[in-house]
Amino acid sequence: MNPTVRRALPAVSALLALAACGAGPSAPDVAVPSPEGEAADACRALAGELPERMDGAERGELDEDSPFAAVWGDPAIVLRCGVERPGPLTPGSDAYDPLGAEVVGVNRVNWLLEEQDGGVRFTTAEREVFVEVTVPDAYAPEVNPLLDIVDAIERRIPADALWAERVPEDAGAPSPENEAENEPEHHAGHDAAGAEG
Repeated sequence: MNPTVRRALPAVSALLALAACGAGPSAPDVAVPSPEGEAADACRALAGELPERMDGAERGELDEDSPFAAVWGDPAIVLRCGVERPGPLTPGSDAYDPLGAEVVGVNRVNWLLEEQDGGVRFTTAEREVFVEVTVPDAYAPEVNPLLDIVDAIERRIPADALWAERVPEDAGAPSPENEAENEPEHHAGHDAAGAEG
């Protein structure tokens, strides 16, 4: 009598297919900064105030939880706190170009704007700690997500000494007459839509 051969391969294939469907997007690969001292303290304070949604995108997870990095959505909006001073603002750097650097103001926070392949990188300017936010083109206009974090940055990331002298801490909320000054400035097609809210 010949033995019966049972082929289980189709069932295995089905199980693999189900596993693939339920896996979901993998955590983005993010180089987490390692700030120290007061910079690390400021970043930890900022982490406690980051929103669950950024421009409608839900907060995601990193491979390793850290107060120095956060992500939202897919493709991911990536925030890194405590990064090095960006090249265009670093004297002696090959990229140093303070006059040619493009800066966009969102409320009371200024950002260096650098075009990237597939998106835009924003880095806080005139702050004692550098916060970097990379926004993919899928969220264009790419400046819009910044509206969801500028208040937290204003509270938790100190302005550098020169900037603090120019913008008094008790400046308060904008009056109707100067409300337009709190709109994100228009730079290279990266205007923020719906900034009144």
